[in-house]
Amino acid sequence: MAKAKILVTGLVPDQGLNELKQTFEVFHEPEIETRQWILAHLGEYDGLLLAGTRADRELIDAGRRLKIITTFGVGFDHVDIDYAKQRGIIVTNCPQSVRVPTAELTLTLLLATVRRLHFYDHELRLGNWVNVAQPANMGTSLQGKTLGVYGMGRIGATVARFCRMLGMQIIYNNRHRVAPELEAELAARYVDFTTLVKEADVLTLHAPATPATTAVFDAVAFEQMKDSAYLINTARGALVNQDDLIQALEEHQIAGAGLDVFEDEPVVPEALTKLDNVVLSPHVGSGTMDARVAMAHEAANNLIACLRDGRPVNQVNK
Repeated sequence: MAKAKILVTGLVPDQGLNELKQTFEVFHEPEIETRQWILAHLGEYDGLLLAGTRADRELIDAGRRLKIITTFGVGFDHVDIDYAKQRGIIVTNCPQSVRVPTAELTLTLLLATVRRLHFYDHELRLGNWVNVAQPANMGTSLQGKTLGVYGMGRIGATVARFCRMLGMQIIYNNRHRVAPELEAELAARYVDFTTLVKEADVLTLHAPATPATTAVFDAVAFEQMKDSAYLINTARGALVNQDDLIQALEEHQIAGAGLDVFEDEPVVPEALTKLDNVVLSPHVGSGTMDARVAMAHEAANNLIACLRDGRPVNQVNK
């Protein structure tokens, strides 16, 4: 019986593909895999490990034999999952391997933002010793403050655990309430969206990008936030109206922001780069070698579970 053929696109660590290569016939040469190359050759493959390009209708139509697409990461907004379902193609993601690394980065951005590390670092590099006896130069402590979590999934819950250890109170808004056991563990209170933005001292975003969540953090939301509050986004840039955020930061409607994701990546608005109350990173939530190898293992397992064992896992288009 012929082995299934798998195409791996993008910069996926080979260390995580050993079992996949032992199980299937795998092609992975990112140096030649332009989008046009993928469109021309995808019809030969049964499975696709997708990184570095969009699985839109054009690409899905090119995959005449495709049975499964697995994303290289937790996000799947770059895949037309509804059209894939129409074509009988399973779409899966990698939610486990990115959980802790993304939560770590969220905490890093949160601490760097509220303690104003960008401002201090910038001033010291200019030769200016900042006088932190001046209230205008001080940061914010987290103990006793309220963390608002928008999207209490695996990553949001992990961030909440980290912040509980720092002495923060937890409120959250989600499509549905989480299990009572998790609420009890985190001493978390479920609130509506308006209460979330009004009460949070720090808002951290962990929801997927969907029509319902697009630009949900806009001028109205920023006007409702405390002027001492901070916004942290390691989810998707689409959740935030970027122009409204810039205006809110410039006019001090909110105190600051930590951003790992942007509306039109890799473009970062110049206005954001000029603000000293913003900490920026280039979508690096899973940007450690440990995380990327683990993601490759998880994506490989998605393919093996589906094509060899007939039991798909992590499916997002049921």
